[in-house]
Amino acid sequence: MKVAILGTRGVPNYYGGFEQFAEYFSVYLADKGHEVYVYNSHNHPYQEKMFKGAHIIHKHDPEYKMGTFGQFIYDYNCIMDSRKRDFDIILQLGYTSSSIWFFLLPKKSVIISNMDGLEWKRSKYSAPVRQFLKFAERLAAISSDYLVADSLGIQKSLKNRYNKESEYIAYGAYPFEKPDETVIKEYNVEKGNYNMVMARFEPENNIDMVLEGVVQSGNKTPILVIGKHETKYGAYLKNKFGAHSHIRFMGGIYNINHLDNLRYYSNLYFHGHSVGGTNPSLLEAMASKAFIIANNNDFNKGVLKNNAFYFSNPQEVANIVNTLKKSDNLQAIENNYKAIIDDFNWEKINGDYLHFFKKCLTKK
Repeated sequence: MKVAILGTRGVPNYYGGFEQFAEYFSVYLADKGHEVYVYNSHNHPYQEKMFKGAHIIHKHDPEYKMGTFGQFIYDYNCIMDSRKRDFDIILQLGYTSSSIWFFLLPKKSVIISNMDGLEWKRSKYSAPVRQFLKFAERLAAISSDYLVADSLGIQKSLKNRYNKESEYIAYGAYPFEKPDETVIKEYNVEKGNYNMVMARFEPENNIDMVLEGVVQSGNKTPILVIGKHETKYGAYLKNKFGAHSHIRFMGGIYNINHLDNLRYYSNLYFHGHSVGGTNPSLLEAMASKAFIIANNNDFNKGVLKNNAFYFSNPQEVANIVNTLKKSDNLQAIENNYKAIIDDFNWEKINGDYLHFFKKCLTKK
């Protein structure tokens, strides 16, 4: 098959979940003998034409100049280029800035869209933007030949809102197998004697709620706050909690080995995400044997089931900080790790996508 992957800033991953998936899946396809192309922003740090067997197509991306609106132009540039290349399948990752161009997609290609999370529910967006995102989601759902949902909650929503079937294929993670205690010494923490929260600095990820609970607990165990905080919301959080020396704003950490070790050796790992599908960082936490304390919502419960503790407010966070220990919950941690091996490993996820591609192509 000749396959294109659109909707990311490019590979290798320097940004987020879709980029990580595009990296793993494109290499997997190439290894299986398929011809795969990944669209990259023109200013992506990786400027070669090939990446581990996958073709890289760089297209102009004015986001660095224009902000969010530049994403629409980048997606337009990618879609216009795809019209010239006779792809069998075009996989679109997300819809936020691409679905308005659906009428330009090549008619001969099978269009498969991964519908991402419920973007229009994200509180960081204004009311008009959220209305647009609802419209964009509808366009993608109706115009795509086939849909992929990365959580059962998203699958249910697509059926209820648009009466559209979708293929449930979760996100993936690699099991973490080689802990190295020397790594965490770089971060001035001791094994089992620190907590973590890791997320993008956005209100719906509930970093504020977690840190409020940490302060209320009176517990002075260090907590590492990992995520790029040079934002308006980041400034708000640093100002609010900056006087508490045990709350350490670490910035973004993108070295996966360092993150895996930090998660593995932490005591409590807080996962505050409240919107979206199967969150990549949640699976990575499960894969690195973190003891997970998650925001109480259907998306997180659908993945973790009874193998985590849940919080809905700062008071519950405070109680958890003062009463729970990783060492008392090893079975839940093992259950999550087994779920990664059985259900969420990348080899299975990539194989599920390839099988779905073949099925869609046969139908077309």
